[in-house]
Amino acid sequence: MNEVLLILGMTAVTFGARYLPMAVLRRFTLPDPLLRGLSYVPPVVLMAIVAPAMLLPAGNRLDFSLGNAYLWAGLLAFGIAWRWKNLLLTIVAGMGVFLLWRLI
Repeated sequence: MNEVLLILGMTAVTFGARYLPMAVLRRFTLPDPLLRGLSYVPPVVLMAIVAPAMLLPAGNRLDFSLGNAYLWAGLLAFGIAWRWKNLLLTIVAGMGVFLLWRLI
């Protein structure tokens, strides 16, 4: 029974944290500079997740060496995404370079 209450509580907190701001902001027109600024939130959050994995693969020190497959695959994936804007190509090329780099 405690697990059910825990799940219901987490559901209420998660729903409230997402719904309440949307319900309040729906009644207002946000200024254009704020909307443009908010458009950068998803890439920044993704970078905050990906950058530590690329630069700190061992978790304790920066690694810019040739042996860091995470870094080189990530840089290649970034270049492909920026140049061609093709999600499938970016993922396949990044994973392919990562696997090949790890084999070498």
